[in-house]
Amino acid sequence: MNPLESLLPGLPLIVWQLVWASIIVAFVTVFALIAVYLERKISAYAQDRYGPMEAGGWGFQGWAQTLADAIKLLLKEDIIPALADPKLFKLAPYIVFAGSLGVLAVIPFATTLVGSDLNIGIYYAVALSSTVVIGILMAGWASNNKWALYGAMRSAAQMISYEIPISLSLMLPVMLAGSLSFNEIMEAQRTGFPGDGYFWNWYLFRVPPFTIIAFIIYFWASLAETNRTPFDIPESESELVAGYHTEYTGIRFAMFFLAEYANMFIVAAIASVVFLGGALAPAPWLSFIPGPAWLILKAMVIVFVQIWLRWTLPRVRVDQLMHICWKIFLPLALVNFIAIATVAAIWQK
Repeated sequence: MNPLESLLPGLPLIVWQLVWASIIVAFVTVFALIAVYLERKISAYAQDRYGPMEAGGWGFQGWAQTLADAIKLLLKEDIIPALADPKLFKLAPYIVFAGSLGVLAVIPFATTLVGSDLNIGIYYAVALSSTVVIGILMAGWASNNKWALYGAMRSAAQMISYEIPISLSLMLPVMLAGSLSFNEIMEAQRTGFPGDGYFWNWYLFRVPPFTIIAFIIYFWASLAETNRTPFDIPESESELVAGYHTEYTGIRFAMFFLAEYANMFIVAAIASVVFLGGALAPAPWLSFIPGPAWLILKAMVIVFVQIWLRWTLPRVRVDQLMHICWKIFLPLALVNFIAIATVAAIWQK
C-alpha cells in the first residue's frame, strides 16, 4: 500500500493521487530553486569567483537570489509577439512541462512510495518524455522567429536521436530484472552474491563491463536529452539567442526553465533507480536512513556532475553531436545490448 493511502483512509484513489501530484509539483519547484543556486555557486567556484552573495544570509550568502529571480519572473508582463500563433504559443510551455512532470509519477522514492507502480514503467517514461519534442517544436514554430525555429529543429533532431541509445541502455537492467517496472528493477538489486543489500548488487556493478558501459552511455546521452552542455546546441546563446524560448517572457519562460531543471532530476533519478539501487541503501547497516533520502542523494550527485560538466566542457558542433550519437553511442549500445542479452539468457538457463 502506498503510504499516502494510509494517510487518507477511506478516500477515493483519485484523492491521494492528487495529493501525490501536488507533492511532486512542490518538490520540483523547490528542487529547481536549489539546483539554480548550486549551478551559480559551482560555476563561481569553477571560475574562481563568488557568485551571488548579497541576497540571503545565515551562512549561505546568495541563497535568496534565485527566489528573488523566481518572483521577478512571476511578476513580469506576459508578452506574445504580434505575428505569433497565440494558441500554440500559449500551449507549448504547458506541453513541455507536463511531459517532464508526468514521468515522476512512476519514479519510486521508496518501495511503497510511488505515484503509480506501472508494470511498463520504463516504457511509459521513455514514451512520455518524447512528447516534450512536440511542445518544443510548437514553441519554435508558433514564435514566428527564425532563431526560435532553428533552436526547436535542433532540439527535436537531438532529442529524437539520443533517445535511441538511452532506450538501449535502459534495456540492460530490464533484461537482468525481467521487468519494465521501476519498482521491480530496484528491488531486484537488493539481493545477490555475496550477501544481500550491498552496493555491489546494484546493476552498475552486476555484469561489468557491460552495465558500466550502459550507465556511461545513458549518462552522456541524457545530457543531450536535457540540452545540457556540451550538448546545449538548441540553446546556444552565441548563435540562437535563447533557442526555442527566445520570445517567451514571465511565467511561460519560467515553465520552460522549470521543465529543464525537472528533466535534470528525472534523468538522474532514473539512472539512480535502474543502475544505482534507487532508494536502497549501499549497505544493510545504513538501512535506517529513509529510502527517499537515498534516492534524492544519488540523484543529486548525478545532478552535481551535470552542473560540473557544464562549466568544464566546450559546446560541440552540430555535426559532432550527430557523429557522437549515430557512430559512437548507437553501435556501442547495440553491441552492449547483444552482450547483456546473451548473459541474461545464460543466467535464465
